Amino acid sequence: MINLEVKTKLKQEEVMERLKKFFGKGGLGLEIAEEAPQCLTFEGGGGHVTATVCPEEGKTRINLVSQEWDSQVKKFASSLP
Repeated sequence: MINLEVKTKLKQEEVMERLKKFFGKGGLGLEIAEEAPQCLTFEGGGGHVTATVCPEEGKTRINLVSQEWDSQVKKFASSLP
């Protein structure tokens, strides 16, 4: 299990779209189990990924919590500008 927090210069909407493309259909193929304006939860493969996205001081803070998808979460986080 991993709990990772990162900041990016991307806007909240851009982060949400990137999350869907990376973890959802067309990416890792996880199913969206829950979706709210600032939160996405993906499930599949015996685990889950939950992302909470908040604007903060001209940047966007992303908190990623994962079970069984730790290396993929790290890869996603490292791909953000």
